[in-house]
Amino acid sequence: MSSQSENEPHEFTAGDARRVVRIPGPADDKYRRGVLGVQTGSSAYPGAAVLGVEAAVRTGVGMVRYLGDSAPTSLVLQRRPEVVTAQGRVQAWLLGSGMNTEERSGEVARRLDAAIAEQVPRVLDAGALDLAAHADRATIITPHAGELSSLWGDAGESVERSAIEADPTSWARRSAERFGVTVLVKGVRTIVASPGGACMSVTASSSWAATAGSGDVLGGILGALLATNAEHIDSYDGDGLASIAAAAAFLHQAAAARASAGGPISALDIAEAMPGTISELVRAELR
Repeated sequence: MSSQSENEPHEFTAGDARRVVRIPGPADDKYRRGVLGVQTGSSAYPGAAVLGVEAAVRTGVGMVRYLGDSAPTSLVLQRRPEVVTAQGRVQAWLLGSGMNTEERSGEVARRLDAAIAEQVPRVLDAGALDLAAHADRATIITPHAGELSSLWGDAGESVERSAIEADPTSWARRSAERFGVTVLVKGVRTIVASPGGACMSVTASSSWAATAGSGDVLGGILGALLATNAEHIDSYDGDGLASIAAAAAFLHQAAAARASAGGPISALDIAEAMPGTISELVRAELR
């Protein structure tokens, strides 16, 4: 049997994802289970905050601290009254979903910069992707091909979206090396690459997940896995951040398949399918 090409990414499996899911023990309280800080949404896109927070809560994080403008804050609390809106210690940050870089206010920019300055891992999505240039290696960015093309453009190099779509593996690797962060390129085949050389892929079983808000849900799943794994990142083989990012992509597509059952779904359906998806994954380990 021929071995897999060194240039091909590792296809992430259920067994790989199972090792990333943290099962709470009898001594764990909400703080030990992980606190995720979230700065997402805007007056133009308040639903992004709701979707990301919903996904994070249903992925198993111990607490969510949401810091945002009044419109998304109100909607988040209506949907999830257990969310805390006061500042405090967090184990990870989810930043930027539902924000527009060009319309970012001074106060929002200040809060984002303060979060990035904290010594905790973070996810940069959508309207915070431009901050990757100022982030360290404890960072995961989650662009689609168009956003990754823009990121290269901001760095002074023209890269066509079509080129990234044609070869996402190569561009994920190049981007991880160029920007010094872990890169998750979203698509039917999601590619994760780290500055350390790890490269993984997750292939969606259905295209029904290509729906508005699906990326916001992925961000919430990823943020929750970062928070729950904050003390365990170095324990994974290879690159811990890459494994966590790939696990989030795997759980996202598995939840989408579970919610769909072959038919159309919404982004909220994916978030709501997360507990059952994780339960099935965990039960498989116990059998």
